[in-house]
Amino acid sequence: QVQLAESGGGLVQAGGSLRLSCAASGRTFRGYGVGWFRQAPGKEREFVAAISWNGGSIYYAESVKGRFTISRDDAKNTVYLEMSSLQGEDTAVYYCAATQRAIITTIHQYGDWGQGTQVTVSS
Repeated sequence: QVQLAESGGGLVQAGGSLRLSCAASGRTFRGYGVGWFRQAPGKEREFVAAISWNGGSIYYAESVKGRFTISRDDAKNTVYLEMSSLQGEDTAVYYCAATQRAIITTIHQYGDWGQGTQVTVSS
């Protein structure tokens, strides 16, 4: 099991940027696919972005394509989510999760989750 901790959330104006970090402890991220998900009030948790265990495959939700970038630094045991051109609908709690399964775009493939970090975009 890998323990995950998100950081970098906060309050930002519409059009602004934030960088979220997901740090692993207990075990290395090596060999794990990592995904970012978000959950807005009253809504189900949804997929945002994912990166495969070797960084060779990257996926984004349509709603964030061209605005968000996921990357990983295994030397630092950290995965990042760079978010730009933020909009009100991006307001949510953002979670990172890790999996050793091949499919990394669906929530049910993930077993290890962080506690989440709040992102609030003001207009």
